[in-house]
Amino acid sequence: MAGRIKEEDIALVRERARIDDIVGSYVTLKNAGGGSLKGLCPFHDEKSPSFNVTPARGFFYCFGCQEGGDVIDFIQKIDQITFHEAVETLAAKVGVQLRYDESGAPMPRSQSNQRPRLVEAHKVAAEFYASLLFESSDAMLGRQFLDKRGFDRDAASHFGVGFSPRGGEQLVAHLRGRGFNNAELVASGLAADGQRGLYDRFRGRLMWPIRDASGDVIGFGARRIFDDDRIEAKYLNTGETPIYKKSKVLYGVDLARREIAKGRQAVVVEGYTDVMACHLAGVQTAVATCGTSFGEDHARVLRQLLLDHDQFRGEVIFTFDGDEAGQRAALKAFQGDQAFASQTYVAVEPDGLDPCDVRLQKGDAAVRELIGRRVPLYRFVLGNVLTKYDLDRADTRIDALRDAARLVISIRDRSKVDAFTRELAGHLGMDVEQVRSEVHRAASRPAERGPAERGPVVVAAAAQGEAAAPPPRVDLPSPRDQRFTIEWDVLKVAMQHPSLVGAAFEELDDQDFTHPWLAAVRAAMAKAGGPVTAAPGEAWVVAVRDAMGNDPAAAVVSALAVDPLRLGRDPDETYARALLARLQELTCLRRIADLKSKLQRTNPIDRTDDYNRMFGELIALERYRAELREKAISGAL
Repeated sequence: MAGRIKEEDIALVRERARIDDIVGSYVTLKNAGGGSLKGLCPFHDEKSPSFNVTPARGFFYCFGCQEGGDVIDFIQKIDQITFHEAVETLAAKVGVQLRYDESGAPMPRSQSNQRPRLVEAHKVAAEFYASLLFESSDAMLGRQFLDKRGFDRDAASHFGVGFSPRGGEQLVAHLRGRGFNNAELVASGLAADGQRGLYDRFRGRLMWPIRDASGDVIGFGARRIFDDDRIEAKYLNTGETPIYKKSKVLYGVDLARREIAKGRQAVVVEGYTDVMACHLAGVQTAVATCGTSFGEDHARVLRQLLLDHDQFRGEVIFTFDGDEAGQRAALKAFQGDQAFASQTYVAVEPDGLDPCDVRLQKGDAAVRELIGRRVPLYRFVLGNVLTKYDLDRADTRIDALRDAARLVISIRDRSKVDAFTRELAGHLGMDVEQVRSEVHRAASRPAERGPAERGPVVVAAAAQGEAAAPPPRVDLPSPRDQRFTIEWDVLKVAMQHPSLVGAAFEELDDQDFTHPWLAAVRAAMAKAGGPVTAAPGEAWVVAVRDAMGNDPAAAVVSALAVDPLRLGRDPDETYARALLARLQELTCLRRIADLKSKLQRTNPIDRTDDYNRMFGELIALERYRAELREKAISGAL
């Protein structure tokens, strides 16, 4: 049993532990005037800072969630520990030797604070590992590993890199010699309990100390370097302990936190050596997750360091490999994009190198350039989606649009939705309004299962000899939809007044009709001899209908025959030819859009001949479109 901490020592801890320093190791604070500091509350999610700290009075208060108190209260709440434990934690940070009043009521053993002891054990372990890296002959492979990646002794010392001995009990013996008991060694995650007693958790590995934002060592990352290591995993990390929660830990945050706050930028890389490379190259805002993917808690840590809110937007830059795993990581990061008010970016090296390899092969400046060439995260994810489709084909461009539209509607920030919509329109070579309409439709339709979810069911049924499910019915828009008005009107004139369109109708083909049913009617008219040979009246309609056969599109033939023209007078040849010109102009516009899309995807330096040829075609199409426009205008269309 331990007694209560003497009141004078508690008072001394409050005096020495400046609340702005302690809170500032968790939250970025900005001067709010009047002697107050302001930041984003660490106790609840918020978009605008309502968390206030007053150093002169040693108190904090959040106007959003009403949490408040002094520096001891803050540590209690942020670390979810008792008052006694919070005092011990702060005392360890500010160098106060606590005294206990044995005459007071004893404190239950379960309330004794482990954190100072566990932090101290990790500090001793980090020093022990670091001393062996350049003193132990067993660590030669570790030194070679670092040297091959461009890290010298000074770099290793700066990041505290060390080596865990191969024997399996040296660290345990060392920590016992420093006064730590078995329970503390197991609780720290530095040792494990086996049949023959305690043994070192990490053996024969290159060691990176993982520190929290205040600089305390709370865990380790261990890299495999020996081929005969019985543990196959390339990296081992400290397991969950009272002081180490991997979902809330970012490697390098102790070195990066001030630069993150100062530069309003955080760079998220994938490994320990990437963090080292970035910092040594001058990108001192780099951090990495520790053996887990980037998640909500990591985002919350960065938001507090960035002071991330609508009035002080910064940027979060993710670096991913260009492979499939990197694309999956980017998609996951995109799904968590809404956690940030800051703009999110991706930096990918064209050759697929990570920051460590970039520095090694191309130098420090190349690492800085890699971060400088960042692109918005939504653009990177969009590109990955579109690469699945052949954008030179009209039908697969529609498929790409529908797939990408589902991506767009996942964004809640309306300004980002609009930017994404315009970006998508540019990649597809489509009109922005057409893309926006598809986004609106995607938002209104229920979620659909993808082919990957539907496919196995059908295959399994066929394999068992069962009747496969019929293909899903394709729901076509109405051919009288406003999008197809000109197509509908052209066919109405051809059906009701075939002599007016005559031979000019033969210049049309299926490419001029975007609705499949209307394209089928045009083909049936051609099969029936075309309007130029049409007998007047009902015979022509019957001939077209017969030519349709059992095609479902035959249902619209009667409608075309009876639907009044939207003219208000009897049509003439000028009107008919103007209508045909307008239809051809729309086709020409689609061809122009397709060509512009191809030009946008063609590098004029690498493919000069192709680029120049397409550019010439574009000029010719634009001239032809202007001619068609003049014909359409002449008919008052």
